[in-house]
Amino acid sequence: MAAVQGGLVDAEEEKAIKTEPSSDGGGNNNANDGRLPSTSPGASAAASKNAAASPEDQQTLLAVLQFLRKNNLSESVDILRREAGLPEDSLDAKGADASGGGSGGAAGTAGVDGVDASSILSRVTAPSSAGTPAPTKTPAENQPDVNVVLSAYSQQGDPALYETYYSGLKRFIETVLDCHRAELSQVFYPLFVHMYLELVYNNHENEAKAFFQKFSGDQECYYEDDLRVLSGLTKKEHMRGNETLLDFRTSKFVLRISRDSYQLLKRHLQERQNNQIWNIIQEHLYIDIFDGMPRSKGQIDAMSGSLAGEAKREANKAKVYYGLLKEPEIELPLDDEDEEAENEEGKPKKKKPKKDSMGSKSKKQDPNAPSQNRIPLPELKDSDKLDKIMYMKEATKKIRLGPENLPSICFYSFLNAYQGLTAVDFTDDSSLIAGGFADSTVRVWSVTPKKLRKVKSAADLNVIDKESDDVLERIMDEKTASESKILYGHSGPVYGISFSPDRNYLLSSSEDGTIRLWSLLTFTCLVGYKGHNYPVWDTQFSPHGYYFVSGGHDRVARLWATDHYQPLRIFSGHLADVTCTRFHPNSNYVATGSSDRTTRVWDVLTGNCVRIFTGHKGPIHALAFSPNGKFLASGATDGRVLLWDIGHGLMVGELKGHTDTIYSLRFSRDGEILASGSMDNTVRLWDALKAFDDLETDDFTAATGHIHLQDNSQELLLGTYLTKSTPVIHLHFTRRNLLLAAGAYNP
Repeated sequence: MAAVQGGLVDAEEEKAIKTEPSSDGGGNNNANDGRLPSTSPGASAAASKNAAASPEDQQTLLAVLQFLRKNNLSESVDILRREAGLPEDSLDAKGADASGGGSGGAAGTAGVDGVDASSILSRVTAPSSAGTPAPTKTPAENQPDVNVVLSAYSQQGDPALYETYYSGLKRFIETVLDCHRAELSQVFYPLFVHMYLELVYNNHENEAKAFFQKFSGDQECYYEDDLRVLSGLTKKEHMRGNETLLDFRTSKFVLRISRDSYQLLKRHLQERQNNQIWNIIQEHLYIDIFDGMPRSKGQIDAMSGSLAGEAKREANKAKVYYGLLKEPEIELPLDDEDEEAENEEGKPKKKKPKKDSMGSKSKKQDPNAPSQNRIPLPELKDSDKLDKIMYMKEATKKIRLGPENLPSICFYSFLNAYQGLTAVDFTDDSSLIAGGFADSTVRVWSVTPKKLRKVKSAADLNVIDKESDDVLERIMDEKTASESKILYGHSGPVYGISFSPDRNYLLSSSEDGTIRLWSLLTFTCLVGYKGHNYPVWDTQFSPHGYYFVSGGHDRVARLWATDHYQPLRIFSGHLADVTCTRFHPNSNYVATGSSDRTTRVWDVLTGNCVRIFTGHKGPIHALAFSPNGKFLASGATDGRVLLWDIGHGLMVGELKGHTDTIYSLRFSRDGEILASGSMDNTVRLWDALKAFDDLETDDFTAATGHIHLQDNSQELLLGTYLTKSTPVIHLHFTRRNLLLAAGAYNP
């Protein structure tokens, strides 16, 4: 594999690790947007007694009183004023100075003589939880100190009142207008979790249990697994070292709410002086406020379900160059058949127009494509050019698929694998199939009559005439010919495998934390790449070769080049295992699916996350880019296939039908059909053209970033094909659009 000059810089030299912007951005949703102070009257009174009556202290006291009064805490104001012995009209005299701080996001409570009342407040009162800055998100490599993260729970109100607070809010939300109810109901789950954790952290074990039993049943069904983990955390000691909990604490839970609904909630909490809940909302939630009509229950349900709420709209605004790179211009020689046909009749036979998708998409530069040298790609070798010619010849015989013309499906069943088959891949020309197994081996089979042979030993190679035409045949050792080969080297189950585009190499990733590169000429291991500390769930070659990506239990994806033993990029941001990885057809982007129930798209050049897609209700196990690079399909344990528009960063479709985890997705060569394979022993074919053609682009311009999904799965489903008892774990379209499927027979 040719090395690339001036390649991407090693991750060691240039840490391109980017998580999202800090959670405080975005206009009116600032963390102290009209924050209620969490001071009890007692604390204020104690503070005022200690204060000497110097002019500065009087100013401080007045600022505090104004702050309390501004937030409608009249009881606290009276108590504090009486304790300090101030006359009743003392506040009104100074009231005119404090008329700063408007509505919405302006959080400045300008106090006496321009002193910021909230900054004075922090000097006077006991440090409140609201003052604790939200810890910034860090990569999995250096997790924040658990004690620091958890200490935000140390400030808490009366444990007996937690149930009252929560049920009060619940009653309020159940009585608001229908249009606001669906949006405000999103608050229940994050509030429930944080209130429960606060009780546990402060050693109120019984109250925490009662709180959990009373309200856990009200949460949405797709949070069941998270709640099961939560129910096991009943003591402060359990909270240390719990990953799920750390994720929940360090990344603010994102809710997308219309301005009207938000104002309603804010007004209610301020009227009720419900500081406990307001503090949690300020501290642990990021409310992405939009102007416009509130969303319906259906629209919210379609997008929710991930570990940290929805994606902020800002996260999907970056420009993505999703177009395809210009194909190199290769002259296509005449076929033998074409020449024969010409000779037969004297007059030239009408040549088939060679305007296959390969040729047609390549001549003009796509306006949405990245520049040809945006990332360094390997130059084509002569053997690659021959491959391209073969590809183009095959493409002329490709069958046009559609609702009236479905592909034939050829199924490869692995017998006696006894749950040992963990990964499958086909070469692009469909000549080889490889399987990764739980016994830590990788096995490669030839699917054509041509057997697998190794290259001859060095001594034998010296005798060969290097100039002869069939030198590539002669260097192969016939004595080693067999239908399959076994590759030994890993010390744990092999979870991911991927052939290189030129069929000369094979990648495998394993529970042992390594990725191995195997030569398919010698059937030996060339390199072991070590970077992940835990199991590596998936790996995939770039469509242009040379680069590959891996994702694992350490929650990061890594970008490698075959000739570097260190990763070039580390993509950090997922809150749980990275379960599947995919390269964009133009090699400039990588998509990753995770157990945190989100899909992210990363820019290979910068290492930045450019898209976050939420909507799945379970870990994501399958990803596929459409051949034109515009769309992404994702499949998960929830049995749904979601379709995403990469350019606009929006969900554009939902395909329901599978009843179990989806492990494989593939678009046909021209993108007309999407095939999905699942643990429910079926392959389903969907009309991808119709799914993407029906999009109303007006919806995209909606600033709210949400669209109306049609429930048209049945219209889009073209066929369901059942196996006897074989879960489908891999799908592949041949160059002529025959669909190959594979799985291990489960007796």
